[in-house]
Amino acid sequence: MSEQKTKVTVATVWLDGCSGCHMSLIDMDERLIELAQYIDVVYSPLVDRKDYPEAVDVALVEGAISSSEDLEKIKKIRAHTKILIALGDCAVAANVPSIRNIFKASDILSRGYLENVTAQPQLPNDPTIPTLLPVVRPIHEIVPVDVFVQGCPPSADTIYTVITELLAGRMPVVTELTRPGA
Repeated sequence: MSEQKTKVTVATVWLDGCSGCHMSLIDMDERLIELAQYIDVVYSPLVDRKDYPEAVDVALVEGAISSSEDLEKIKKIRAHTKILIALGDCAVAANVPSIRNIFKASDILSRGYLENVTAQPQLPNDPTIPTLLPVVRPIHEIVPVDVFVQGCPPSADTIYTVITELLAGRMPVVTELTRPGA
């Protein structure tokens, strides 16, 4: 990795998924300490910042787009990020969250909040609860993606390689590092 005067700003984002990609990120173990010399994590579920910064160099985004909140968030992320990475099979192909696509969103809500409830069955009626979109989509169907990293989740080694390639000024070629579901 080349010596840099300023650190690369990095965001990690968790949309509709299981957080397995963030677990792989953490599984880089001591390599995280090495990367800390070169990157500044400016937004993440792992830090306390609530608002997405105005200018981010690299965003690692896991999860699919399934709600109005996800949709708004991914558009803002794309608008304020130089390199957007779809991290994991949910981000790349909508994976498990897209299983609900065979049902109408209204049927999902009815099943979860009315049919399977014994005490106070009611649909959510709170404007702070995001609306489900009619179908779940992978990130690239909503905004342009620069790097696709498959895997459920991608390995810590794969994520480390992607980050270090970017730090070296190269776009990572991940075709030999990943495959769907592994």
